Amino acid sequence: QVQLVESGGGSVQAGGSLKLSCAASRFIFSSCRMGWYRQAPGKERELVSLISTIGMSFDLDSVTGRFTIARDSSKDTVYLQMNSLKTEDTAVYYCVADRCPGGGPYWGQGTQVTVAS
Repeated sequence: QVQLVESGGGSVQAGGSLKLSCAASRFIFSSCRMGWYRQAPGKERELVSLISTIGMSFDLDSVTGRFTIARDSSKDTVYLQMNSLKTEDTAVYYCVADRCPGGGPYWGQGTQVTVAS
């Protein structure tokens, strides 16, 4: 069973920062594209940021320049550094592993990010 273990969510004031982490198995981390989606109350889940196995990244326009995705192969972990947070960033953030050989996508359990004004 594939497990993606997320951590780092919480509450912060607008303008603050949070860093999300998603730990995966070695196989998943090394062979899948990794990324983050989010879902705000009453809204559809949306893509936030993706990073390929070779480090090419893609970001949602509204987070470009504020959020940074990164992979650490020594820890089989993908990170989402979120700076200059806005109230509209409030959502449950989900780690995802997709484009995996033979399966996927795989999802984490989600972590709540709340940005207060």
